[in-house]
Amino acid sequence: MESSLVLVFMFTALVAFMLSGAGLAFVLGAIAFISTILLWGPSALIVAVLNTFETMTSEALMAIPLYVLMASILEKSGIIEALYETMEIWFSRLNGGLAVGTIAICTILAAMTGVVGAAVAAMGILALPSMLARGYHPPLALGAICAGGTLGILIPPSVVTIVYAITAQMSIGQMFAAGIVPGLILAGSYSAYVLIRTWLNPALAPKPADAPQLPLGEKLARLKSLVLPGIVVLGVLGSIYAGLATPTEAAAVGVLGAAASALVTRKLSLPMLSEAAGDTLRVTAMILWITIGARAFVSVFAATGGADSLLGFVEGLETSRWVVLGTMVLVLIFLGLFLDEIGTILLCVPVFLPIVKALGFDPLWFGVLFMITAQMAYITPPFGYTLFYLKGVLPPGLGIGQVYRGIVPFFLIQLGVLVLFALFPGLVTWLPETLLPSLK
Repeated sequence: MESSLVLVFMFTALVAFMLSGAGLAFVLGAIAFISTILLWGPSALIVAVLNTFETMTSEALMAIPLYVLMASILEKSGIIEALYETMEIWFSRLNGGLAVGTIAICTILAAMTGVVGAAVAAMGILALPSMLARGYHPPLALGAICAGGTLGILIPPSVVTIVYAITAQMSIGQMFAAGIVPGLILAGSYSAYVLIRTWLNPALAPKPADAPQLPLGEKLARLKSLVLPGIVVLGVLGSIYAGLATPTEAAAVGVLGAAASALVTRKLSLPMLSEAAGDTLRVTAMILWITIGARAFVSVFAATGGADSLLGFVEGLETSRWVVLGTMVLVLIFLGLFLDEIGTILLCVPVFLPIVKALGFDPLWFGVLFMITAQMAYITPPFGYTLFYLKGVLPPGLGIGQVYRGIVPFFLIQLGVLVLFALFPGLVTWLPETLLPSLK
């Protein structure tokens, strides 16, 4: 059977099975196995076995379960509730202050946990009822929670960034450093939008008449809730950038810091650790199964000459390299409507990254653009994960339609920031270049 026909079969089958709702990991694996048999016979399946063995023995992938375990312990340690109480005290007397405070907490949680679900679910339970009780416009409150929750993709230690760096064969430490400034700029952009919109229309987020007015000294004393998160963040990122630990080793430091935090808040117990371990097992198994299936799929695609053909086609185009880059970004945004971010990374990075390098773009800079498109995928229907996380904790009277309306302006902000970083790559690359000596 001709290789070109197999490639057509692979991508047609991928689209068909994904539309059917089948699991991505098993769709990718099944298509890869069938294509291998059609091309080279059953004996060639040994390649898939070798790829699976290589994936399961990757030292870099060890960081994923450790960071997920750290996030799960922190989520159950009571730190998030303490952060929210502090946020209410500092921001509640400002129009839109609770939404801005929610975004600030999501930023802190992103730097603590590296996963999206914890921030969205926690803020949906804690912040959303408080904002609604104070008369906040529901779409504004919902949009702030969804957008703030996606910061966990960019701001280190991001599990998604680890998967990208491993797939792209790049330094995890460099990718972590590259995501810090863009993540903070996005958080600042979300907050600026909320403040400007509520300044123009205070009725969207009115000041509460009953908000307590505490003395400055007492407000400063409440900032002690930032101490434990600060220690965890400093332990993880500080050990990496000081050259004391690799990103994988720093994950173990984070787990130790999370356990110590839970001990301080008196939430550490065997049942809690057991529940956290169960959560870690489920998330890690999902990521690894998708990784195994995608590795098999991409290896067949590469072996049939698909990657070389695509690269040759792009190099032969008589058009601007920026047009090619824009087309790839649009493809990523479109795929985000249907695939999760792990699947998109494992499918697209092996195909797109050689093109990026051939066009003369910085792979590190492109990686951040890729992560921002993953953020956009998290808040776009029909399969945006933050929409599902938030839907599960919506109070009566609120529907998914209001969530969709709420995320539109934040999606446009993400798109605008994506264009900003595309036009000014130095915003992304200067920090990794500054930290380069300690990342080698």
